[in-house]
Amino acid sequence: MADGVWGRMRAGLARARQGLLGRIAAAVSGHRTVSAGLLEELEGALLAADVGMPETMRLVGRLRELAAAGELFAEGVAATLRAEVARSLEGSSRPMRRAETPPSVVLLVGVNGSGKTTTAAKLAHALRGEGQRVLLGAADTFRAAAAEQLGIWAERAGVDMVRHAAGSDPSAVIYDAVAAARARGVDTVVCDTAGRLHNKANLMAELRKMVRVAGNACPGAPHEVLLVLDGSTGQNALVQAKVFTEAVGVTGLVLTKLDTSARGGIVLAVWRELGLPILWAGVGEGLEDLRPFDPEAFASALLGADGAGEPGYAEG
Repeated sequence: MADGVWGRMRAGLARARQGLLGRIAAAVSGHRTVSAGLLEELEGALLAADVGMPETMRLVGRLRELAAAGELFAEGVAATLRAEVARSLEGSSRPMRRAETPPSVVLLVGVNGSGKTTTAAKLAHALRGEGQRVLLGAADTFRAAAAEQLGIWAERAGVDMVRHAAGSDPSAVIYDAVAAARARGVDTVVCDTAGRLHNKANLMAELRKMVRVAGNACPGAPHEVLLVLDGSTGQNALVQAKVFTEAVGVTGLVLTKLDTSARGGIVLAVWRELGLPILWAGVGEGLEDLRPFDPEAFASALLGADGAGEPGYAEG
């Protein structure tokens, strides 16, 4: 991964890195060997970082194995965890799917406040950077001023937008956005949708309708149904992912607001427990702050380039 991109990821995950490395440093302090007490403290640190119980048990189990074999001492814990996190995330990302014949249709879904609207514009900006022609669909017709907000972001990103009046049928917006994209020779349509509680059956039914309408407007669409998850929500993100996947066949994830959380381990929990690929990571508020998810860069940004180099960590 390019240094500039790695640096942005590292800067965005500063709080999460400091939080996790700080907990690891506190656990390791005063220990030379990887004792049962140290492993218990590390278990608590990983759980506090939202890594989740299954992955925490795997990571701690691996440390225990290495220590029992005489291959790990306390000063090497952070470096070993960094390597294991990278190993855990192998295969967790992939490029976005493309339609054989444009346009590709991307539907962004998720609960209220997850960052869908800003993600739509950031994604449009990223795709434009690849040389694509992009069109935004303002299918959040429920929230007051949602289309206006998306319009402001669309202008910043330099892309056109299709919108209808507030309160109109969101599926009609998607249909018209796809039709406009086909007429204009657009490469990708990115459709924002209204935030909805994952436990409201009627709202999820409306979302299923949008998926069907996208398919009617363009064979094979939507080519991606991306669930936007607020990375600071912790383990509740797993519940959201399960419900949305069952309802509309989520194909991948966008993790946002990773820069606002002192945890960050939810990335591991989501991948290891659900197996949904993580396509994009949001690490800031600017248009440039949505990056293709890179597992190795994430592990480096979370635990240091080589597991070291942070205050309070003793290099081995």
